[in-house]
Parts: sequence; structure tokens; C-alpha cells
Amino acid sequence: MDYFIDDLNQVASVRQQISECLAQMSETLAQSEVMGSLNSDIENINLASENLHRGVFRLLVLGDMKRGKSTFINALIGENVLPNAVNPCTAILTILRYGEQKQVTVYFKDERSPEQLEFKDFKEKYTIDPKENKKSDKQKPSVFTGVSHAIMEYPLSLLSKGLEIIDSPGLNDTEDRNELSLGYINNCHAVLFVMRASQPYTLAEHRYLENYIKGRGLTVFFIINGWDQIQEGILDPDDQEELQAAEMQLRQLFESNLSRYCEINGVNVYSQRVFEVSAINALRRKIKNKEASLEGTGFPEFWRSLNIFLTQDRAIAELQPALILAQQTYNNIQAAIQRRLSLLNEDVSERKQRINSVEPEFQELGMIRDQFQQEIITVRDIQAQTISESLRSYILNLSSTFEVDFLQYQPSLQFFDFLNKDKREAFNAALKEAFEQYTADKIAGWTLTVEQDMNAAFVQLSRSAAQYGATYSKVTHQIAKKLSGKELKLTSQTDDEEADSPTWTKWAMGLLSLSRGNIAGVAMAQVGFDWKNILLNYITAIGVNSVTTSITGVFLGPVGLALLGMGIGFLQADQARQKLVQTTQKELIKYLPQVAEAYLPRIRQGVAECFNTYEREVIEHINKDIADRKQELDNLLDEKMTHEINLQSESQRLQAVEAEIYQQLQQIEKISGVILQKTVTK
Repeated sequence: MDYFIDDLNQVASVRQQISECLAQMSETLAQSEVMGSLNSDIENINLASENLHRGVFRLLVLGDMKRGKSTFINALIGENVLPNAVNPCTAILTILRYGEQKQVTVYFKDERSPEQLEFKDFKEKYTIDPKENKKSDKQKPSVFTGVSHAIMEYPLSLLSKGLEIIDSPGLNDTEDRNELSLGYINNCHAVLFVMRASQPYTLAEHRYLENYIKGRGLTVFFIINGWDQIQEGILDPDDQEELQAAEMQLRQLFESNLSRYCEINGVNVYSQRVFEVSAINALRRKIKNKEASLEGTGFPEFWRSLNIFLTQDRAIAELQPALILAQQTYNNIQAAIQRRLSLLNEDVSERKQRINSVEPEFQELGMIRDQFQQEIITVRDIQAQTISESLRSYILNLSSTFEVDFLQYQPSLQFFDFLNKDKREAFNAALKEAFEQYTADKIAGWTLTVEQDMNAAFVQLSRSAAQYGATYSKVTHQIAKKLSGKELKLTSQTDDEEADSPTWTKWAMGLLSLSRGNIAGVAMAQVGFDWKNILLNYITAIGVNSVTTSITGVFLGPVGLALLGMGIGFLQADQARQKLVQTTQKELIKYLPQVAEAYLPRIRQGVAECFNTYEREVIEHINKDIADRKQELDNLLDEKMTHEINLQSESQRLQAVEAEIYQQLQQIEKISGVILQKTVTK
């Protein structure tokens, strides 16, 4: 673990150093008096500097009930921070981060002020006794509806290196709480999915992995906790052959089921993603001795893999945009200086004439903007219509496969409990819960298709942005040529054509941050345009439970009457179950069309808003780029009209500015090279 902390510390140090270099670059630009077209560069650099300064790695811990998530997190950080007895179904998402003082702050969804608590008070107030869990779920499922999340601050060395651990509610719970946990997946760098060796790959875990994890491009580490307990389940705990056979059988079971979730670009990385651990043994050792070895607990192997992912793969993904932005800024300052110097010797009329000569080019820039904007709108309209129609077809087709699909969701209660008046309420609750799960999984299956379609659409727009950007650059070069009377020459530090493209193109292609995501109300910089969160908000607004209520509310009554009509003549529960499914299927056919029509406008609006946000962001950046270029020319004209500038002294001053920006760029490249070189050597 020490090397992991050291590597995290190195990444945190690199982040801060690059952040400081970017801040210095921004200050140099602001003081250079070469304003106009560099205004956007200053804003972008400041944002990138701020994002790196507060950058963190977020790990989301998911898992079914009683898998030892809290114990695992405690072992992960090396201290008994989270109380092990906390019921995983409290519905309070808890963010564990560094703080000078130990405290918990609870945030609410309404206007209430955040509540600060001691650890002990937090446990007593915001957890449910495990024995009361099921009772609470059925009788008061909204017990913590008004709570948004909790932030737990703790002065731990590991957390001080920019690591945040998010403890989610248990997955085997109400669909509202599942939505709460799964809604944060896209805002985290990795998911730690905790399982238990003594309960290998349950149907509930299969359900969540298939419907919410598979195919979504997530980085998932599987933690098989309680591996040490295998020995307790064999006849002779001292028989090593029997133990090895039991372990081998379990390994084969997990590998056969988890391998499908451990592929990256067609390559199986199972050995780098699945770990056999004993969280309780690791925690016990750390509590007794901070320096204790964790060999044999599975944690060293897990640390090594997590280390490679966070301090290399993810770090490079975060630092690369800053490097691109710095290179782009250096190109822009060179171009701005050349334009400025070329116009200094001209008188007012000559300068005005030369500036007026580029008006056709500025009109052409506006045309490029309008063409790209129209393409975004066209793609938006096509996707909104296509995806909303796919939802209609999907919902209407539920009835055709219902008889087969619903088999795995049927209530676990004795079926004839429905005929018992005293047990009917419990049966109805179980049936409703089954439909919640069934509907949630079906909607999740549909959203995966939506994500793929949306991703393809934005890939298309990204390619178009590159093409429009290339044309845009040709026009800006033509402007520079007209103003200076010669070709623009840049000493770029990269041969990549992207470095010569306008900054707005990189935003539109997702190479820089277009928007800030949100995790539990805490701003977080995203790399690329974050359309998933926008769409997720609309899908969540539709609400799995509201869809379920729409469906169950209209047919549970008829189904109930049908069951009551059976009387006690049905001696076989299987016959009654079949009747339930058949009756339900008939009712679904009747009511699914109106359910589909009720939700089509919302999903259409959600899809459209993704593209509307993208369009607003991109067009705003293009407009600002055009306006800044015009402002630069206006400033040059105003300067000439108000006072004369000595060409020699101004040239020396601007060369000094360029040299300073170049020095800062070299420093950024050198610092980021530490992480890049580490990846090559390992």
C-alpha cells in the first residue's frame, strides 16, 4: 500500500505543478496586452488549472447486501472508519474524503442547511437496524427520501493524496435506492463491485451486472470478499487437498460468470480485475499494526492493479487535455504576435483598409458555424424521434415476452397466500416488488441501446467538428495572411494536426471539458461532453417506480379478481402461477400503449436537451472565438489612432512574452512526461 500512496502522491504533485504552470501561463497572457483572440485561451487555461488543482480519483463501491462493503472500505483505507454494523440499505450515499477534522456533513435535497454530526451521531440517526430492514422497506420506503448524501471527512494519508471513496446503498433493495447508487457510476473513475465467496454469483448480482454494468464502458474491479471463509465450509478444515479443490471450483465458477465483464477492446483482463480478498483479516492486521503486511489477504494484488489504473491510465487521460491546451495556447500566442507586428508600421488608413479586407473571411467563419449548428440540430431531431419511437416499440413489445421474462421475478411467497386474507397484503407487496425489478431491468436494457445510439451520434458530430475545424483553420490562416502579407509560420511542438485546429474544435470533439458533471452536488470536471448525466436526469425523472406504478396500478386489480375467482379449486400452485402470468399478460396488452404515450414526450425532451446543451456550448465557443478575433483587430486600430508604438521595442517585448509561454509549455511537457514515461517503463 505504501507504494500506492507514493504513486498517488506523485500524481497529485504532477497535477499541482501543471496547475501552477497553467496559472502562470494565464497570468503571462493577461499581462501581455496581446488581447482579443487570447481571451478564450485565458479562460480555458484557468478552468483547466482549477480542475487539476482540485482533481480527485473517485472509487464507487457497489454490492449486494451483507457482502462486507463497509469492512472492505475500512480495510482499504487501513482504519475502522465506517461502522461495520451499518445496514447497507440506509439509502444514504456517503462520500469519504480527506479532512483535517473527523466529521460528517449530511446534505438535503430541499432548502435545509447541511447538518454536521459526529461519527457516532451519524450512525445512530441515519442507519436502520438490520433486523428492521425488510419491515422498513415495506412500511416506510421513503425514510431518507429528503437526504441527498453525506460527506465523511477523515484525516487519512491515503485520502489526502486525492482519493475519494463513495460508499453506496446496497443493491438488493428498492429500485429507488438502486437508481440512487447507479446514478453516480458515470461520475466515478472506477467501480469496486464487492461479492462474497460464500454466496457466489447470486441471481441478484447477475441481474445488476447484466442490466446496469455490462456494455457501458465502465472500469469495474470485482472484489470477492470472505475468501478465507471457504475453509469453514468444508468437512475437514485441515485437509489442504479438499480446500484447494473447493477454491478451484469456486474460481472456475466466478471466472465463467465474470469474464464477460472483464474485456477491454476484445482483450480479457480477468486477472487484472478480479481479486480474492479477506477484508476482515486485512482490517484486523492494520488495526493492530499500521505497518503489518497484508500478504495472503488479497489486498497487495488488488493495490497493484488499482495503482496501474489510477496513476497511469486515468492520470494520463486527465493530463492529456492540459497538455493539448498548453500546446494550442503557444500556437495561438505565436499567431497573435505575428498579426500584431505585421500591422505596427502601417498608418491608420492602411491598417483600417487591411482590417476591412478580411471581412469576407469573417463572414465565412460565420457560415462554418451555421453549417455545424444546423448539422447538430438535424442529428438532434433524428435521434429524438428515433429513440422515442424505440421506447414506444420496446414498451409495446414487453407483453410478447412477458410470460418467459417474468418467471425469474415471481414472488417468493407461497402462492396461495393470496387467497388468505391475512396474507394478501404481503403477497401484493411482494408482487409489486417483483414488478419493480422486472420493469427496472427492462428499462435499463433499453437505456443501454440508447447509450449506444447516442454515443454513435456524438462520435459522428465529433468527426464533423474535426472537418469543420480544419476548414475554419484554413480561413483563419487566410485572415492572418491578408493582415500580414505573408504565410503564418508556427514553431509548434507537435506534428499532430489537432494542435493547429481551433480550440472550439477540441471542445466539440470531447478532447477538452465541455461541461462539469455532478456527483452528490459536488462539481467535478469531466473529460468530454457529459451527455450521459443529462439523459440520466430525464430517465430518472420518468422514474422506474412511476412506470411500474402506471403498469401495476391498472392491472393488479383485474389480476387480483381473477385470482380470487379461482377459489380453492386450484390445487396446484403452478396452475395458479400460470394463470397469474396469462392474466397479467392480457392486461399488459391493454394498458402498455397508454403507458408508452405517457412517457414518449419526456424521453424525446431528454434526448433533445443533450444535443441542445452540446449545441449551446459549441456555438458559444465559436461565437466567442470570432468575437475575440474581431476585438483583437479593433484594439490594433484603436492603438494606432491613440498613440504610436515603437516597432523594435514592441517586437522585443512580444518575443519575451512568447519565450515565457514557451518555457511554461516546456515545463508542462517535462512534468507530464514523468507519468508518460512511467507508463512506458512499466
